[in-house]
Amino acid sequence: MEKSIFYFDDVGESNTEAVVKAAARRAEELQISHIVVASTSGKTALKMAEAVKGSSIKVVGISHQYGQKEKGEWEIEEEYKKKLDKLGTVITTQSHIFSGVERSITKKFGGYSRVEVISDALRSLFGKGFKVAIEVAIMAADSGHIPVSDNTEIIAIGGTRQGADVALVLRPAHSGDFFSLQVREIIAMPRAKED
Repeated sequence: MEKSIFYFDDVGESNTEAVVKAAARRAEELQISHIVVASTSGKTALKMAEAVKGSSIKVVGISHQYGQKEKGEWEIEEEYKKKLDKLGTVITTQSHIFSGVERSITKKFGGYSRVEVISDALRSLFGKGFKVAIEVAIMAADSGHIPVSDNTEIIAIGGTRQGADVALVLRPAHSGDFFSLQVREIIAMPRAKED
């Protein structure tokens, strides 16, 4: 099989439209039923949901956990949440798989955890959006919002800072079975990485 990959010159939100279009097209080609997208405010999830509106593709938006920015607060914006609800898009949140409690231990006591090493290796080698795409796929699996099996493929979308700049086809896995996750295709990613 021969497929093209979108390579962007830079990271970030300016790539969102191209990522959304490419992900929607590839989901249709592969008959993928779930697209997982990192979306702090809900804006990027809404763009993806609108792009596949009328199809059988389910969009799952993953936002930051409550308290990420302010104690007890969620960062999903109400205007996006209402529109996403109307489109049947699931928005979920949980602790970040690649940090969570591990990061709080590092902050308090120093050192570096094995989970943080995995996170930094993915970020350094492939970029932040790539790491985020893998992370949100695991979060969606652990939340029960996507199917997980040896035969399942989904599309996972991540970004650097805001918006989307990476789209992957992958076989998802739960966090407790991390090493069975497989990146099957790169649909889009930036050539440059954020330092």
